[in-house]
Amino acid sequence: MNKITKRKVESFITERKKDSYKGTYGRVLLVGGNENMGGAIILSASACVHSGAGLVTVATDPSNHAALHSRLPEAMCLPLYDLQQLESMIDGMDVIVVGPGLGRDQRAADVMKTVYETIDEEQILVLDGDAIHLHVNENLPPLKAELIVTPHLGEWRTLTGVPIDDQDVELNHQKVKELNAVVVLKKSRTEVYYEDEVWENTAGNPAMATGGMGDTLAGMIAGFVAQFEHKKHAVLASVYLHSYIGDELARHQYVTLPTHIIEQIPETMKTFAKYDSGKRFV
Repeated sequence: MNKITKRKVESFITERKKDSYKGTYGRVLLVGGNENMGGAIILSASACVHSGAGLVTVATDPSNHAALHSRLPEAMCLPLYDLQQLESMIDGMDVIVVGPGLGRDQRAADVMKTVYETIDEEQILVLDGDAIHLHVNENLPPLKAELIVTPHLGEWRTLTGVPIDDQDVELNHQKVKELNAVVVLKKSRTEVYYEDEVWENTAGNPAMATGGMGDTLAGMIAGFVAQFEHKKHAVLASVYLHSYIGDELARHQYVTLPTHIIEQIPETMKTFAKYDSGKRFV
C-alpha cells in the first residue's frame, strides 16, 4: 500500500498562475442540506471555498439560505427542490457534490434523480453521506460522470454488502473495481482507492472525531479536484491536508472542530506550495 505523506503532497500543490481568474479554478455545485441539516452543506461549501474553488454554488433548502449568506458570502445559492433550476445549474459545473445533509426522503430521491439524469461524462460527481444510501436504494438512471465516493465504514458496507469486520484491502479493492469509482474510505487511517492503486493516509487523530468532518472533507475534495490538473493528486492532497491540519490543531486542542480546519486551509495550502524560480521543491 502506498503512503500519503507530507513530502508527496508538497509536490502536488502548485502556486497559482499569474494570468488567471476565478473561472480558472473550477465551478463547483454542492447539493444538500434539508431543513434539519443545513450545517452539513454549509461546512462542505465553506471547505470548498477555502480550498480555492473559483466559483461555488449551493443548492440547499431555502431555510438555510440566510445562514449560508451570513457565514459564506462568497457562495451563491439556489432552492434545493427547484428541480428545473437545479438541472439548469448542473450544466455549467465542473464538479458536483451531492449528499451532505440531503436526507433520504422522496424529495431527496427526486434531487438525486435530477442530478443523475443531467450530469454528463465531462463532469465529476462526489457522493457523500445520504447520497450513498440513495445511490444504493433508489432506482436511479445510469451515471455518466466520473464518480468519487467518500464512505465511512458503515456506508461502505451499504455500498458493497461487506460487513465491517470482513473489510480488508484486497476485498475492498475488488469492490472498488465493480463500482468503477474513486473511493475515499474514511477511517482512522483513511484509504484512497484510485484505479489499481491503494493509498493510506499517514495523518489524522482522535481529536477529529466530531460531527461534520466528513462533510468538510467532501468539500475539500471537490475544491481540489476542480482546480488542479491531476485528479489523483487532488484527491490525495485533500485527504492528507484535512488530517494534517487536524494534527497541527490537536497539538494544542483536545477537540478539533471542522470549522477550525476550514479556517486553516488557505494558509496550509500556501505553505505546501513551495517554489523557487518556478521550479518545484519536493
